[in-house]
Amino acid sequence: MGKLGAFKELGRTPPPERDPAERVHDFHEFVGTLPLTELRAQASRCMECGVPFCHSGCPLGNLIPDWNDLVYRDRWDEAIHELHRTNNFPEFTGRLCPAPCEAACVLEINEGDAVSIKQVELSIVNRAWEEGWIVPRPAATRTGRSVAVIGSGPAGLACAQQLARAGESVVVYERDEAAGGLVRFGVPEFKIEKRLVERRVDQLRAEGVEFRFGVDVGVDVDVEELRAAHDAVVISTGARVPRDLPVPGRELDGVHFAMEYLYDRARIIDGTQNEGLTAAGKHVIVIGGGDTGADCVAHAHREGAASVTQIELLGEPPERRPDDVTPWPRWPMKLRTSYALHEGGERSFAVSTTHLSGEDGRVRAIHWQHNSGVPPFDLVAGTEESHPAELVLLAMGFLGPERSLLDRLGVAADGRGNADAPRFHTSAEGVFAAGDARRGQSLVVWAIDEGRRCAAAVRAWLDARDGVGEPTFVSIAAVRGAE
Repeated sequence: MGKLGAFKELGRTPPPERDPAERVHDFHEFVGTLPLTELRAQASRCMECGVPFCHSGCPLGNLIPDWNDLVYRDRWDEAIHELHRTNNFPEFTGRLCPAPCEAACVLEINEGDAVSIKQVELSIVNRAWEEGWIVPRPAATRTGRSVAVIGSGPAGLACAQQLARAGESVVVYERDEAAGGLVRFGVPEFKIEKRLVERRVDQLRAEGVEFRFGVDVGVDVDVEELRAAHDAVVISTGARVPRDLPVPGRELDGVHFAMEYLYDRARIIDGTQNEGLTAAGKHVIVIGGGDTGADCVAHAHREGAASVTQIELLGEPPERRPDDVTPWPRWPMKLRTSYALHEGGERSFAVSTTHLSGEDGRVRAIHWQHNSGVPPFDLVAGTEESHPAELVLLAMGFLGPERSLLDRLGVAADGRGNADAPRFHTSAEGVFAAGDARRGQSLVVWAIDEGRRCAAAVRAWLDARDGVGEPTFVSIAAVRGAE
């Protein structure tokens, strides 16, 4: 597997990035890939480790050593087959996944030396599109059954594609004007260009998937009519209920959820909207230290904000993997600095917002106090601070799916407010759930995995209902031949 001993001869080479001082002036992707010869060398570092822990790190179970070896041997057309066996949209994960597979790589025992799995993955799919190896693969026959998929994020798209390729008729209902969910409207253009999302949507259409945009199920379409029109329904609406900030001054103008800002920016950049929330010339405060917060920081830079500050409730983590807390091969809880902060801005840890203040109904300042950094986040006396704030963006995570749709469909919720569907089938007969709507806020790689497994569960239930022999699942061989 790979080149014998290469991991001892070659070090890890990170992907090339455009200079932060340059990229803040445009909306083009800023992360590239190495030349093919260098990528082959990086892929050759994948050692024959016996137990490939990268498999356990990847929710999709990607066959990482297999396609690393194929890239090393310059068999790229076979590599895309292996990649598509487990992953419908590797151009999404290759750009947006934080790569838990790399954290689980055996070479990561020497921290920072993991195989460049994510970069190799992205290079495989990029070349496959360039060479024309990725084409629609419609089903040879149809079952005559119909499935409605509500929501077109990565979970919904993966579920729809798996079902369509297995011969089911699929209709995707999306309340926004385009497909992709948060990948389309939440993640910035400079992390993934939206033409790449549209390219996959076109592939799904060619495979027989029907998309109905601007349709809010339960509002524009009655749920009983929907259920009568389809044999099964899949809820893949994501976890769209944001966590709020219950402090005095929250009601002031200029205080918004992060997704309000990111959706406006996505539509303005796309040219489908002229005005919206803007950070231009303003003192911006982003509350929340995750990826959503980082994306807000990066957009604020590109708009020319007067200042950008990101604050985090939790204390500052250690710079290196804490083996007593998250030992290899678990995802390490360590300090990470986002791409956005490399572009500029300030960051503070262990900060609790106490209140917001303003004048004429608009926010003008944020007031905070440092805390202990760990629950219950006790405030530290004498650490009160005030900072200018003209746009405050709340990026503190999500609480779960919107309950109105679940209630209309008669779907019970679990203890966390997500659709209660342990094996994807909910409490409502013929209604399934996948992705963040089922498991809560998570990664794009989990969403794709959820969509694939939900599609198998839907087909098994339909086959059992129709008395079609043993429950049918999409075989690995079928998936391999249907990228």
